[in-house]
Amino acid sequence: MSTKIYVHNDCLAHDPGTTHPENPGRLHAILATLKNSKKAANYSFAEAPLGTEAQILLAHTPGHLHLVKGRSPKLGRYSLDADTIMSPGSLTAALRGVGAACAGVDDLMTGSATSVFCLTRPPGHHATSDRAMGFCLFNNIAIAALYAMQAHKVERIAIVDFDVHHGNGTQDIMRGRAGIHYLSTHQSHHYPGTGTKMENLSGNISNFPLHAGMTDQGFQEVFGSEVLPALDQGKPELILVSAGFDAHAKDPLASIELTEASYYWLGQQLQATADKYCGGKMLSVLEGGYNLDALGLSVDAYLAGISSGDEEVKR
Repeated sequence: MSTKIYVHNDCLAHDPGTTHPENPGRLHAILATLKNSKKAANYSFAEAPLGTEAQILLAHTPGHLHLVKGRSPKLGRYSLDADTIMSPGSLTAALRGVGAACAGVDDLMTGSATSVFCLTRPPGHHATSDRAMGFCLFNNIAIAALYAMQAHKVERIAIVDFDVHHGNGTQDIMRGRAGIHYLSTHQSHHYPGTGTKMENLSGNISNFPLHAGMTDQGFQEVFGSEVLPALDQGKPELILVSAGFDAHAKDPLASIELTEASYYWLGQQLQATADKYCGGKMLSVLEGGYNLDALGLSVDAYLAGISSGDEEVKR
């Protein structure tokens, strides 16, 4: 199976500063690894289009869109909060992320691709309907889900978030929305402090907090015994993935101890679920991951798992 990868040079122009964890080096590292990957023949690249204001407004308030546009600097940088910083190229980069996610949905729903990965930045899952935060301006995965419902009449969507930080923005936007099930694994009591089981809502919000120090074996046990059965129960027509790679043992921003083996396994398991219920349709959007060497290898492992095809998938 091949994976279509959306990317654009504009996503390198979002520059919150060389000491900021979410810097352009992330995309450089991933692209360098994918170029030299043993699975390179399975990847096809396309330019991410610009998203539209109508797409953004599916998940965000007009006030939020106005604020992000209005604070976009012509020179220098502007801090929306202590962590979320805009440079002159940030707005266009964020629009490429929105456009890639929606174009990926179109590809899946029209049959021109069965697996799509959006290699874009800034990330999105912390952005709420009316607030930019946690490095995120627009919530790409939430926009993709609501776009799939509006443009393609998809009735059952699963959003799987395996970033080490809880996707509070996605949860807030999706809470109470019929037909959408948000499922998140994340380090417990870590930024942004949300994602407890008390926040769960049957068939709509499912949080699976992980303890610091968890390794591959423990993570795969939780995912295999709790997340995958929840996906089976919902029988989604489309799977969307917030693919964060900051649960890696080498990542500086968290304390989960995964290796590339778990990301390969995730790619296998999620694609097998998509094959079972969705005709293979799965879209993944890059979220976190801040150790550059580990990030490139982890993305490559995840994509290799997706494309593993007839290899045996064990739960």
